[in-house]
Amino acid sequence: MLVAQEIGEANGETGAFPAVLGFMSWAVVTPTTTNIWQGTDALASGAVLPAGTEAITTVGGFEGSYLGATGLFTALLVGIIALEIYNLFRKMDALKIKMPEQVPPGVARAFEVLIPTFLTLLVVGTIGWLVKLASGSYLNDLIKTSVQEPLMNIIGDNVIAVMFMYVLISLFWLVGIHGNNMLAAVKEPIFKPMLYANTALFTDGKSVPLTPEIKAHGYYTFNLGMMQMFAEWGGSGVTLGLVIAIFIFSKREDNRAIATLSIVPGLFNINETVTFGIPLVLNPILGIPFILAPALCIGLGYLLVTMKFCPPVVLEVPWTMPPILLGFLATGGNIMGAVSQIIAIAFATVIYIPFLIAYEKYQNKQAAAAE
Repeated sequence: MLVAQEIGEANGETGAFPAVLGFMSWAVVTPTTTNIWQGTDALASGAVLPAGTEAITTVGGFEGSYLGATGLFTALLVGIIALEIYNLFRKMDALKIKMPEQVPPGVARAFEVLIPTFLTLLVVGTIGWLVKLASGSYLNDLIKTSVQEPLMNIIGDNVIAVMFMYVLISLFWLVGIHGNNMLAAVKEPIFKPMLYANTALFTDGKSVPLTPEIKAHGYYTFNLGMMQMFAEWGGSGVTLGLVIAIFIFSKREDNRAIATLSIVPGLFNINETVTFGIPLVLNPILGIPFILAPALCIGLGYLLVTMKFCPPVVLEVPWTMPPILLGFLATGGNIMGAVSQIIAIAFATVIYIPFLIAYEKYQNKQAAAAE
């Protein structure tokens, strides 16, 4: 619904209607009946079901999995595609029912969008029906098995691919583009379902962190929360490490002043003050650790989790949660999550230190030449 709302507003729509249309479009490609097995316990004990009792029964409503990780990828795609289709129909004057001027604007608009809305739902529903006809699976299930799961297996649990993704995020930032926003469409549909899968296992009591092999319990090492915990604390580029390095090693008042301004936002993972204040954008010296630090921190996190030092991340935590507390909460209230994040903070700070020293030497030379 939120994706549909954003697409609608980008196309000039107002109000909450795009979100409603996004939900309706998702609903027309999602099954509204579910088969439930009956008498499972009786069958397991060898009992015979009473005469006239079927082993399965059909009930109405959306299946729970379609409202969680399974449906997330589909919902994002449908929210984008449906609103773009609606926008095409909305621009066609021949499809608008125009009311007399004395009709209230709200009522007139409802009639104006009636045919474009109907046609949008018809097109999206037809696509869902053709997919079911051709593949034998509903759109949700087909995307899950042919797109979502392969992406999770190829990218989602591949440390090299994830590190490379953070290199790209940093490169976008270095030219003044919000890297996380640029790659959110790739990152969130893949890694958020992995977080929700971990949450489901955790709430089912299957956490047992740090004892048997995590994979044996079905936990994903990488997920959206784990990436926030190790590669996004303090903001993109884990720049809180740079701020700490400035407080310890900097001898320039201008850099220390920027660090002072940046420490409080940085504790809530907001780093524009340091990114554009130092600046890190188009900075050939500090740009190097800005690229290296998050990529190496995510690699460090992978090692800590796979070595069973850090428990898997199992809970979704607001992205503004301060570091250390974030690690504690994201791992289900495990102190080793906090310890692991402290290690990541120290690691990133060490990465930034030599480049900070080199950058200040460069600043001093520039200042001397200007005099």
